[in-house]
Amino acid sequence: MRRFAKIIQSDKRGQIVIPKDVRRELNIDEGTGFYLYTVENEGILLKIIPSKDLSDHSHIIREIEVNADKINVKKQNIDKSVDNYKKRSKGNFENVT
Repeated sequence: MRRFAKIIQSDKRGQIVIPKDVRRELNIDEGTGFYLYTVENEGILLKIIPSKDLSDHSHIIREIEVNADKINVKKQNIDKSVDNYKKRSKGNFENVT
């Protein structure tokens, strides 16, 4: 694992910016999806979701659908996101509000 000597801060909404040189090295483009894991008493780990067909991520979609009420996600937005995903040539997830 390579560590970058950078300090970043979250804003009032909890958002962080991944520095440009890190994005460039890891080929992170706009719309790139990430798995987010919490590491107890340490922080978070972001793992890039590979650009594959949506069918490769169907287990994630099912889990989101099952837990939609618990995680406060509207089911119609899940369907809308999947439809938009299928229309994108690059196949990256994007937020649908």
